[in-house]
Amino acid sequence: MEMTIRLTVRTALWRSHVARIVNEVDGLVPVVKGNGYGFGRVELARLAAEFADTVAVGTVHELDGLPDGLHPVVLTPTLAPPTTTLPILTIGNDVHLDVLDGWNGRVVVKLASSMQRYGRGIELVDAARRRGLDVVGVSIHPPLAGTVADHRNEVVAALDGVEPGSTVWVSHLDPDAAASLPDTHTYRLRLGTALWHGDKSFLRLSADVIDVRPVAAGSPCGYHQAPVAADGHLVMVGAGSANGVTTLADGRSPFHFEQRRLALHEAPHMHTSMAFVPLGDPVPPIGASIDLQRPLTMTLVDEYDWQ
Repeated sequence: MEMTIRLTVRTALWRSHVARIVNEVDGLVPVVKGNGYGFGRVELARLAAEFADTVAVGTVHELDGLPDGLHPVVLTPTLAPPTTTLPILTIGNDVHLDVLDGWNGRVVVKLASSMQRYGRGIELVDAARRRGLDVVGVSIHPPLAGTVADHRNEVVAALDGVEPGSTVWVSHLDPDAAASLPDTHTYRLRLGTALWHGDKSFLRLSADVIDVRPVAAGSPCGYHQAPVAADGHLVMVGAGSANGVTTLADGRSPFHFEQRRLALHEAPHMHTSMAFVPLGDPVPPIGASIDLQRPLTMTLVDEYDWQ
């Protein structure tokens, strides 16, 4: 019996969703950073190469394994130059320019936004050019908070001073909002969650039950020997902190069986989570695949079921 976290994909519907977004967005830049939104970064990049010439990765450490012919843009500024001029790097302040001294590749200059993360004023573009860097555009990154209209308004405001005709890389806009931006500039819309996750009914995250055992009220169990509250069953699920599985933000269990949330006896540990089912409630048998409620961007998936 394998301990498995499995992502089941209704493939035809999922790919149809991806194709629809691709057809709606001119200049789309698929984001494949991190764990590849649960699909695996390299595998997702291979799919992106079917319809895009450029993908966005998170850091310079995510450049390995990308398909030939793709132009990767690195979203997080680096404090050391890469060994190749292939990637398009992001510049957020003068120090990021200093560390690239002698490197003469392509860069996107991030402009300041209400995020107050990376980014400075438009003068950073001229500073990058004086260093001999090939500035291929500027980047504007509004926060997730607010409406799409708020995000669009922030992008438009940030265009003040940006050379007309230049390329502007934007995030957190939907295709309609991106299409409504002023035609004074060319836009590259970065999409990750909206592109790859779409309708969540296309995707199911699950984990296998590895063992089940009856337990009496008051019995000490688990790493910390906490007593169980009542008679029932302990259910060992093959998913834990090594996979990125934790309790939800409010402390509840992320596991469900027969549309009931399984209470955790203790916090998930490395490769196993111990749940408790009171006597009389449905008990998942060994080998059952139970629902797992976790963000795909934070989960290490073991196996994919492309249906």
